[in-house]
Amino acid sequence: MVDRIKQKNAGLKIDRKILETSGDAGKGRSLFSLEQRGLFDKEVDQAVSEGRVDFAVHNMKDVPVSERNTRMVIASVPERGSPAEVLVSNRHMRLKDLPRGSRVGTSSPIRVAQLRRVRPDVNPEPLFGNVETRVERVDKGEFDAVILAEAGLARLGIAERISERLSTDDFIPAPGQGALAIVARRDNLKVIEILRSVEHLPTRAEAEAERELVRILEETSKVPVGGLAGVRGNRIQVKACVLSLDGRERLSATRTGNSADGTRLAHETGEELLAKGAGRIGETWRNARR
Repeated sequence: MVDRIKQKNAGLKIDRKILETSGDAGKGRSLFSLEQRGLFDKEVDQAVSEGRVDFAVHNMKDVPVSERNTRMVIASVPERGSPAEVLVSNRHMRLKDLPRGSRVGTSSPIRVAQLRRVRPDVNPEPLFGNVETRVERVDKGEFDAVILAEAGLARLGIAERISERLSTDDFIPAPGQGALAIVARRDNLKVIEILRSVEHLPTRAEAEAERELVRILEETSKVPVGGLAGVRGNRIQVKACVLSLDGRERLSATRTGNSADGTRLAHETGEELLAKGAGRIGETWRNARR
């Protein structure tokens, strides 16, 4: 992403700074926690806010939707990679071919529920660490397979490790998956202007619609949501689902309309899911965490 910004701004010099965060450790986090959003970016955002760095690049799905630091702004949303979920497994086995009782690593609540719906006979188990570490744990035999975001593997140049791209009909990704958020201080207008050179408006529209699903469902009803918006021309489709903890109950909704109305369509999609019983399903998740 830094190279793309430099390509759009001839002569610009950018110094990369690696920041160690405690979010990668995964200690003390629940498999079913909805509080993971923001764990990975909070300390990095602090460095931006304090002026130690000018901007930071986050996975959009990790960026909280509620304003936590009013000094910060999502200055740019570059063109999205694949939002799909993928399976990395031993011997490149597909999900349907994994033996009964296989250990499948994932700590995303919505992935856990969708996995239990499609393969109730395998065992989802907590998985933390960066992408390379998660893949290595399959190689070491600690897991029979792991579910990851395709975009993360592609950015690291290890897409050949993908055993299967999972259908978005069965595995709707977490809102924001595959998209990046470049954050900067709201008052740093010069930096914001530079970062907007890599803005991709269709991806911005998709991300804002998906983040509205998080606002209305995860933040209000505390239920994990799978959400995906897709812009084609001047049209946008927003689809979302919520599932019970065991995956047996699945509610879904879809809206299509003008891309300028993406946030409104997402809000209506969320309201439909609430009317269908998303709040009741959310209660089962809350009970499981007690």
